[in-house]
Amino acid sequence: METRKKKLIEVALPLDAINRESAREKSIRHGHPSTLHLWWARRPLAACRAVLFAQLVDDPSSHPDKFPTEEAQKKERERLFNIIEEMVKWENINNERVLEKARKEILKSTDGNPPPVLDPFCGGGSIPLEAQRLGLKAYASDLNPVAVLITKALIEIPPKFAGRSPVHPGAQTSSQSHGAKGLAEDVRYYGKWMRDEAEKRIGNLYPKVKLPEEYGGGEATVIAWLWARTVKCPNPTCGAQMPLVRSFALSTKKGKQAWVKPMVEGNQYRFEVRTGEGKPREGTMNRRGATCLCCRTPVPFDHIRAEGKAGRMRQRLMAIVTEGPRKRIYLEADTEHVRVAKKAEPKWKPGGELQGKCRVSVPLYGMNTFADLFTPRQLVALTTFSDLVMEARERVHEDAIKTGMTDDGKGLDDEGT
Repeated sequence: METRKKKLIEVALPLDAINRESAREKSIRHGHPSTLHLWWARRPLAACRAVLFAQLVDDPSSHPDKFPTEEAQKKERERLFNIIEEMVKWENINNERVLEKARKEILKSTDGNPPPVLDPFCGGGSIPLEAQRLGLKAYASDLNPVAVLITKALIEIPPKFAGRSPVHPGAQTSSQSHGAKGLAEDVRYYGKWMRDEAEKRIGNLYPKVKLPEEYGGGEATVIAWLWARTVKCPNPTCGAQMPLVRSFALSTKKGKQAWVKPMVEGNQYRFEVRTGEGKPREGTMNRRGATCLCCRTPVPFDHIRAEGKAGRMRQRLMAIVTEGPRKRIYLEADTEHVRVAKKAEPKWKPGGELQGKCRVSVPLYGMNTFADLFTPRQLVALTTFSDLVMEARERVHEDAIKTGMTDDGKGLDDEGT
């Protein structure tokens, strides 16, 4: 009976290097899957790569014929550690020289027949992605359809187009395109077409904002409009449209603090943006209900829900966020931006009823359909991009035929072209 060989992960790992690179991934802003779609508890790519490698590669102590002394085993272990330390660096994520070293070690320890990797709850797809990178066959599944979609786009679809030239107009055709570079070029091309087309159709609903002189003047692109839902205060002597806000903080980063300061005048108020030293006041919402910003009357959830169900819940713009040089800029609400947002008129709305218990019980507040979860402007944007996806598909199909591809009538899910 063959003795089971100890694997490297059972003996030792260069944990400092793995942890350092895993932590560093959080600051990667180009090329990392997390910049495409955030996922709960996403496993660091560096850690997945290192653990998969160490699970398959033999520890030197498993080969006393080759490494008879502890000193020889230690030296060989350090050589394997060097491979891991090189392999986990972000700069080497597509370095074929480094990855080929790792693949050879895996093949050597598995007699040229490495086992496939199965991740039954793949989530963001880190494990199957890194298994593929190391030359292993990967199988993945998940109960969440979003996770399945992310993983398909990450590890299943790109290999189907490996070595193919791009199909978009003006592409440099070649007999072979390395890896999935042809596909990546097409994704960039048609993605830009969609963005440009969307800007033509609905760009008027997303105006730029004028920057104050303290920020250099000129105009900037808005990355977020921060709104507060409001309901009428039940106090008959007040009647203010009270904002329902958990927190007035905009940024809590040290040295970059920003918050909204409500300026109350009778039963009216306005929002000012403050930065630097200071602390925002407490929000108006808590577990018991809300407190009116103007008269300080405690308001129970029953009143807020009743207002929502009666269709009397409104919204008020608190602040505008723009992307400045090396930092975000927080600006006060602009009446023109409020006017533009209100003129959006979606041509279509999702009419499905929200059934069962939602994570947040939105039906309690009068939001009974999927359409109620979005503002009119959000619905216009979502339907526009949805339409553009279908239009882009037709363009891709036509352009692919022009390059000589044959349409076999099957989709990718049926092993078609």
